[in-house]
Amino acid sequence: MPDNGGAEVRRPRTLSAAARRLADRDRVVARLVDVYGLPRLSKPGDTHFAALVQSIVFQQLAGAAASTIHRRLVAALGGEVTPEVMLALAPEDLRAAGMSGNKAASVSDLAAKVLDGTVVLDPGGLAREGDEEVIARLTTVRGIGRWTAEMFLMFQLRRLDIWPVGDLGVRKGFGVAWGIPMPSAKELEPLGDAFRPYRSAVAWYCWRAAEQPGQAASPLTG
Repeated sequence: MPDNGGAEVRRPRTLSAAARRLADRDRVVARLVDVYGLPRLSKPGDTHFAALVQSIVFQQLAGAAASTIHRRLVAALGGEVTPEVMLALAPEDLRAAGMSGNKAASVSDLAAKVLDGTVVLDPGGLAREGDEEVIARLTTVRGIGRWTAEMFLMFQLRRLDIWPVGDLGVRKGFGVAWGIPMPSAKELEPLGDAFRPYRSAVAWYCWRAAEQPGQAASPLTG
């Protein structure tokens, strides 16, 4: 769209730029930026497939235990966390790494669905898919639900308009930051509409507010 001077206003391409754009039009987001600074995300260090495998391993496990199992799994794969090597790994090797039967089935299902094209993970293919299509494909995999798919979109693919209403931290943090009772997932869904197409930035600030509600409530809602 044109700016006052006729120049084209570029759409933000990073979470930090999205937060700045939202801060210009929403006073609560502006105060969130003041309190927590701009969003900071670690650079993805794994391939998309490896990141999803790690997500499956870490589900419903304490961090230390999950890290140990993940390290053993990567070692069993010879450091090559690829669909081809995963499917070639014997079931007993998966069990020896500490994988439960359900998680072993999940990573194998993921590998198979990447290879048969059900799940698209190559950058070119992903670039042509919208958020909901990525979610729809990923959730065909055993053990991958909507939340896991949303975290993949937000932290691995850096998509800017992810709104994980099923996340307790996002719901709690939104209530803290905007000074309202914690909304249900159904109630939170339309509350994000005002922040499209940069809802990922708001979700990031909701997590920060949920971590320190006592400190956040006063400056953000006063």
